[in-house]
Amino acid sequence: MAKVKMTPSEAIVEQLLAEGVEYCVGIVGSAFMDMLDLFPAAGIKFIPVRDEHTAGHMMDAYGRISGKVGVCIGQNGPGVTNLVTSVATANLAHTPMLVLGPSAGTPTIGWDGFQECDQVPIFKPITKASFGIPHPSRAADCVRTAFRIMHADRGPVYLDIPRNYFYGELEDEILPPEKYRPTTKLIPDVEILKQAAKVLSEAKNPVILSGRGAVDAGALEVVAELAKYLTAPVAVSYLHNDAFPADNPYWVGPIGYMGSKAAMNSIKEADVILAVGTRLSVFGTLPQYDTTYFTGEQKIIQIDINPKQIGRRHPVEVGIVGDAKIAAQEILNILKSQEDRSVDEARMAKIKEKQEAWDKEIYELAMKDGNPINPRRALYEIAKFKPADTIVTTDIGNVSSTANSYMRFTKPKTHVACLTFGNTGFALQAALGAKLAKPESPVLAIVGDGAWGMSFYEIMTAVEQNLPVIACVFNNGAWAAEKKNQVDFYNNRFVGADIKAPSWAKLGEVMGGKGIKVETPEQIPAALEEAFTASAKVPVVLEFMVDGTQLAPPFRKDALALPTRFLPKYAALDHRNW
Repeated sequence: MAKVKMTPSEAIVEQLLAEGVEYCVGIVGSAFMDMLDLFPAAGIKFIPVRDEHTAGHMMDAYGRISGKVGVCIGQNGPGVTNLVTSVATANLAHTPMLVLGPSAGTPTIGWDGFQECDQVPIFKPITKASFGIPHPSRAADCVRTAFRIMHADRGPVYLDIPRNYFYGELEDEILPPEKYRPTTKLIPDVEILKQAAKVLSEAKNPVILSGRGAVDAGALEVVAELAKYLTAPVAVSYLHNDAFPADNPYWVGPIGYMGSKAAMNSIKEADVILAVGTRLSVFGTLPQYDTTYFTGEQKIIQIDINPKQIGRRHPVEVGIVGDAKIAAQEILNILKSQEDRSVDEARMAKIKEKQEAWDKEIYELAMKDGNPINPRRALYEIAKFKPADTIVTTDIGNVSSTANSYMRFTKPKTHVACLTFGNTGFALQAALGAKLAKPESPVLAIVGDGAWGMSFYEIMTAVEQNLPVIACVFNNGAWAAEKKNQVDFYNNRFVGADIKAPSWAKLGEVMGGKGIKVETPEQIPAALEEAFTASAKVPVVLEFMVDGTQLAPPFRKDALALPTRFLPKYAALDHRNW
């Protein structure tokens, strides 16, 4: 393709089109208006939201579900800094996402002008790269560089554009990705694969841990074949509950906070762990239910596309850098070429025993009375009712985290969680992005009332943009996760934990959605039926009035301690005086 004359705005937009960009989400601003003016003619849809942090969460979820790169943007200064939390979330989620940051014009930099902020260093710690366009003539080139980094390092990239750099003229060619970015999948070293197969062939009690990398690589069928060959239970990594189908007989559930005891006990008893497409994160492998299940005694075979993640948290016996599907398939081929195996019925019986024990435990917990509703009961009913193709987004907080015990999925790319950045105000915004990616699927968000206070206004966006999602709001009148800390560590002294709010269901209707308030357990099935029916046309706020005394254990017992006080005025607060 020959070089042609363009403005920098045209060059940026044309390169985005070449990369397959469909959406840009943000709030309109004068700094990038010259580029924004091109979007309708280019075929890129600009989606205006009420808060820029929504834009990042939407594009994060959109990318996880669609596999495509989403773009978010804001006005220079406060608009761009509002993106920080959602970009940091996408970074820890390893989601490729382009953050366009219009910035102050170069002639006035350093004069503390209107909405001036040095934006590049703000994003350096929370992206795979943060850099600026050094000259208007480099506009398309810098967009290409951002996409290279996004795909190579799997995460967001921030591209700073001085507001005067959208104007002028340049000559450049727009390159499709195949012209400058490698498209072949990373194939692991054969000798290393043979080492992994040897360790697995000698294992007496192997367990498979499947992560998001297995989902993205399309490796779940191969993982299932490996599980059958090895008669190995399959756990899924923290908050990636869709990383193995829950209707498969080898499934034992998720590890991590409020996860499955069946999964964590399986790992604890393992002699070999085959970790497929997971970085084995610090928080996602911490002891749970007073059990250290990563004992340090297991041999770990870790497959990850990113060499930086191999052995980062847990020492590995064999580290495999490569595509999860290719690596898993080659290991299975080597094993099958060496020995035919049949299902070990004794091991299958143990897998089933663990599954049934966990199912019984969480069912009994859900059936305990609540005042007015046990939150576990609502989660249990949601999990039982939702259609198989429903995409569920989960926030952070007491109820959202307890959902990790209940939400099960039979299809990949149906669970979107905020993951280890752990920020509230994620699930509704992510639900909107998921609906963009897969409009034909029902999308349901699980949100506590604290997080909902950071989210509810985007129901207006859902109505305006025709994104009919269901928001399940659990109203217990508290920041319940933190309240549990004050129960366990601060002698029931509640500071800042209680919330007073209007009826969220009524407020949802005021904004143009449908509101449904649920006040007894018996109302739940009919309310879910009504919500899923209505969500074919309008967004739904399904408000569950739940018991605020039924609280999950603290997120981080290891990070808290009973209070010690030395000054006399605080003596009554010392745990030794209780």
